[in-house]
Amino acid sequence: MTTASGTTEVSREPEGAREQAGFDEIHILWISEGMSCDGDTVSMTASGQPAIEDIVLGLIPGLPKAHLYNKVLSPSLGGEDFLVPFRAAAAGELSPFILVIEGSIPNQNIIEGDGYWTSFGNDLKTGEPLTLNWWIDRLAPKAWAVVAAGTCATYGGIHAMAGNPTGSMGLADYLGWDFRSQGALPIVNVPGCPIQPENFMETLTWLLYHAAGSAPPPPLDEMLRPQWLFGKTVHEGCDRAAYYEQADFAKDYNSPKCQVKVGCWGPVVNCNVPKRGWMGGLGGCPNVGGICIGCTMPGFPDTFMPFMDEPTGGSLSSSLIRPYGAFIRRMRAITSMAVNKEPKWRHNRPELTSGYDPHWRA
Repeated sequence: MTTASGTTEVSREPEGAREQAGFDEIHILWISEGMSCDGDTVSMTASGQPAIEDIVLGLIPGLPKAHLYNKVLSPSLGGEDFLVPFRAAAAGELSPFILVIEGSIPNQNIIEGDGYWTSFGNDLKTGEPLTLNWWIDRLAPKAWAVVAAGTCATYGGIHAMAGNPTGSMGLADYLGWDFRSQGALPIVNVPGCPIQPENFMETLTWLLYHAAGSAPPPPLDEMLRPQWLFGKTVHEGCDRAAYYEQADFAKDYNSPKCQVKVGCWGPVVNCNVPKRGWMGGLGGCPNVGGICIGCTMPGFPDTFMPFMDEPTGGSLSSSLIRPYGAFIRRMRAITSMAVNKEPKWRHNRPELTSGYDPHWRA
């Protein structure tokens, strides 16, 4: 129920009945004050299937009415005007809502009482900055669903690499991998540096259909990623994969061939970008000549550095496939010569040599 102040009160219906009926209205509280560059928000705006505008304007049948609060997309002037729904949710006066966190979570404990790493608004009584950790501690337990947008929020990303002074981590590291939201959902991780636009919006749409009571919870893998998006490797969807099978490897970045020897980690990275593209089905790292550096993976970036070196195991696997690949290439070349010829009966001479037999004639 919406009050005169514009906040939505918690439903008084029995818990089971409400869960079965679903929600007619839901809020999306997006905080990008983690250790990040806001690139995930910017990338999300490029989605077209669906577009964030379609959800906010209610153009997709069956979804609950969604109210989005994101600083980049907010029509407010910022400041306290923008913070109203966040403060209401923290006080338990706004429900239901989906909490989206962008950016890695710094370890505030290592500097407790001696400053802060990142903040979002100020304490109304003391004027002191409110840390990202303060908001997560109060919002996550009240949220119907919690979503980590981008690799920084999912697994820590760049800010969590070896030698960092912040102790940064992913949202599941902070809340616990066994965390469950008010909607009985685990954290939903949508990695990417930044997120692939449709990957995030497709996941959000599934969550909203689930909130409406018309879809089951989204299936997640052991790293809490949507299975249907991250269940295959880059290599399995790459249009250069056939070159790997033939042991035909690129020696520089201008080549259209398999880039494993020049630093591509595609065979072991869970990501669908070669299949999906980046914007409007176009682009995507290997599709445009770039190597896969594993930005959707929990070990990024440390496990995949240095980026331009041949991946661990790449030399062995490429060596093992060379004899097979050389044989296959040769056999295919012979077959190609055979199938690239026209049959001998296609000519402009007066006799018919196609084998036509008018057997029905006397």
